[in-house]
Amino acid sequence: MNTLIKLEVLRILRNRRYLIFSIALPAGLYLLMVSAYQGLDQLAGVSVKAYFMVSMATLGVVSASMNTNAMRIALERKSGWARQLRLTALPSYGYVVAKVASTAVSTLPAILVTFVVGYAEGVKLSGSEWLLLALTLWLGGFIFAALGVALGYAASPDSLQPIVMIVYMILLMLGGTYFQITGSFGDFAKWTPMALYNQLGRVAQSGSSLGMGAVSAIIAYAAVFAVLAAFLYQRDRKEA
Repeated sequence: MNTLIKLEVLRILRNRRYLIFSIALPAGLYLLMVSAYQGLDQLAGVSVKAYFMVSMATLGVVSASMNTNAMRIALERKSGWARQLRLTALPSYGYVVAKVASTAVSTLPAILVTFVVGYAEGVKLSGSEWLLLALTLWLGGFIFAALGVALGYAASPDSLQPIVMIVYMILLMLGGTYFQITGSFGDFAKWTPMALYNQLGRVAQSGSSLGMGAVSAIIAYAAVFAVLAAFLYQRDRKEA
């Protein structure tokens, strides 16, 4: 299984879609958003530059998990590669574990590149704060790695891309990625997965505490996505 994980990581890092949408795009959008909001000092209790650094880092993580991982699973199902692996000595859970692990590794560059751009733009944190923020965003990304696997098995390969894009855009819009959502709609949006993920990053960034409600919601999303991924994978195995 370790060999498969290494192979998956190399395949992702060489993927143009990954390099564009998970590395280059978040960094470029970060510069654009900072420029667009240059008249404001703070958003959600942190500086504008720090706010969008977290938002664009999480965007890169989610893009790697969904746009890259889910679509690759769909293509491998279509080509018969996933079915071929089941005929090897690989454990039944090995394919899913390899996908989640390789996605987790591939999210690190998305986080670090955005951090470098943020630092260049003037975001100042101590060494321990940078480390805590990176670790928090990386661990939080496992939730979306599980969601990416679930989406990869949710529909036929030919119809999956629009489904992934719709889910992806809804997550970003409700998650406060491009702007802070306030009012009654903000009270609803703050419980969505992306909003909680961004909140997790800003808590690590500012040193504040995360409420038990938010912690419970994050755990619940992680459990639901993991169970859903396992269920859809097993369903695909039976249908193959």
